[in-house]
Amino acid sequence: MNRDELLEKLHTFEWNDFECKKALREVPEDAYKTVSAFANTAGGWLVFGVQERNGKLDIGGVEKVDRVQNNFLSTLRSGQKLNRVIQVEEQKYEVEGKHLLAFYIPESPRQEKPIYLKGDPRQSYIRRGAGDEQCTQSELERFLRDAALQRYDSESIPEMLADRCFDEETVHWYQAQFFRRNPERDEISDPIEFLLNWNYVVEQDNRMLPTRAGVLLFGKDRYVRQLLPRPVLDYQRIDTTYERWSPDERWHDRYVFEENIFKTWRGLVARYMRIAEHPFSLDPDTLRRNDDPPDYVAFREAAINLLVHQDYGDHGRKASIKLFTDRTIFWNPGDAFATEAELLDPTEKEVRNPSIIKAFRRIGLSDQAGTGIRAIYRNCHELGRMPPKIHNDKARKQFELVLFNKPLITEQMLQFQHSLGVTLSAEQAEVLALAIEQKRINLTDIRGLVGGNFREAKAAADYLVHQQLLEMLDDTLFELPDDLKNRYEKLNSAESQAGSKTPEVTPEVTPEVASGGTKLGPSWDQVGTKLGLSLDQMKLLANLEGSHSITELMERVGRTNRTKFREQVLNPIIETRLIEMTIPDKPRSSKQKYRVTEKGRALQAQLIHDEDQK
Repeated sequence: MNRDELLEKLHTFEWNDFECKKALREVPEDAYKTVSAFANTAGGWLVFGVQERNGKLDIGGVEKVDRVQNNFLSTLRSGQKLNRVIQVEEQKYEVEGKHLLAFYIPESPRQEKPIYLKGDPRQSYIRRGAGDEQCTQSELERFLRDAALQRYDSESIPEMLADRCFDEETVHWYQAQFFRRNPERDEISDPIEFLLNWNYVVEQDNRMLPTRAGVLLFGKDRYVRQLLPRPVLDYQRIDTTYERWSPDERWHDRYVFEENIFKTWRGLVARYMRIAEHPFSLDPDTLRRNDDPPDYVAFREAAINLLVHQDYGDHGRKASIKLFTDRTIFWNPGDAFATEAELLDPTEKEVRNPSIIKAFRRIGLSDQAGTGIRAIYRNCHELGRMPPKIHNDKARKQFELVLFNKPLITEQMLQFQHSLGVTLSAEQAEVLALAIEQKRINLTDIRGLVGGNFREAKAAADYLVHQQLLEMLDDTLFELPDDLKNRYEKLNSAESQAGSKTPEVTPEVTPEVASGGTKLGPSWDQVGTKLGLSLDQMKLLANLEGSHSITELMERVGRTNRTKFREQVLNPIIETRLIEMTIPDKPRSSKQKYRVTEKGRALQAQLIHDEDQK
């Protein structure tokens, strides 16, 4: 944090990653509660020399700078006040002629949590909002479970016997998937022997005992409920938008899954098939869609993510999937050990339930390690939708993933971007659209759009800042300038008042001919401007008859790069419903062609009429 960033924070207020203390001559005792809270949550800055007064942060300064700094640092590094040595980053600033001390407290590794005071684990704190809250017993137990060297799902259960607790149908189903996918493996037909081979059964004191993962994945219903006295998943379909829904309202379809994880997964897929956007078929063995289109891939990865990563030791909260008409919300007890930015990295992550995760990966029901979240982002991008939203709450130890059923580049967005008079790549246009939607975006948001690459995300943001389409608030945070906010709001307001009327066209005098022989009169030019269409999109739509392959469409506008043509020309005009696919159920079909919609033909007819009237 540099001086400008400090001043910016001082002009806002304390929040989850920023806390101020007076510390005029001594280190205040409650500073160590904040250290515990930051270390147990997601880290944060602790600033000495500032206090709250009349609802504002007042700079009083630190008088005994060396004494306060040395005492604080030596205490953190001694391991006496707190149960762990805390390594911090310290900064010294001069503001208004007064000295301020700032200390960055990093998040501690999960193996070292909880960080507590005076040798008493009950004096563990977490950061919520602008406050330090003492952990409840349930919260403390969650920390201790996650800190254990032996993962919770690999522990054996002495109270259960392996020859009684497994559901044979589930085990046989899994064996069939496993040997079909791994034909080089020696087939093991005996269920117990098979589970023993993969450590879902362990041999202890001449007894065959199931592990927690074994029962959760393959157990009979009553044994699953004995081990997990709450549902595996609460599925709800709610036929309205998220904003219009109230928790008091009844759902339209609900099923509470209280069976093993694989039976839950198979039941969940059956329910999803009923409400899928496009009818589809499944391989009856693998439960994968035969064509694996993006809408199912995103749902599959998100649902499996929920089943394999939840904290099954948390018996007070249940996982849930809520399907609204405009979004689907996946909620889990148990936070991700990685940060939101790290989840976009293509590297293997530390996970809560390694045995459960491996069971899914062995039969191809989950992407390779470290790629699941990236696959979800990638497939939402292929659908042209708003990117997913992740809330990894380390204080409450919960994880939420939201998939939006809403296009990122709308007709209004296209029109607005066209009016700016700036040439943008497909990635830059998407970043700007997300900034308009959210008002503020960070580099992690941008990485989700451009495929997780930090360098490409930074380059896209820098270009938009250079073009004065974004303002940089700090190294990673960007905001839409006020004049652009106002301009977009006026455009939206005008669109709302105009409704969905066909745009009026005023013909001019001189037509022009585009490359490839496609004639574009002045009416096309005006309508293209009003609808936010690019020149290539106007050339594509003009006089288009019949059905055409993507290769034919590219030749029509003189394009050679198929990916860029899809992103910059074809997909946006499909979103405006002027052109449609002939095989919408299979977007990637080799026989796919494109044709003008009724809306597109009506626009063509209007333009031809206008030309005839000249």
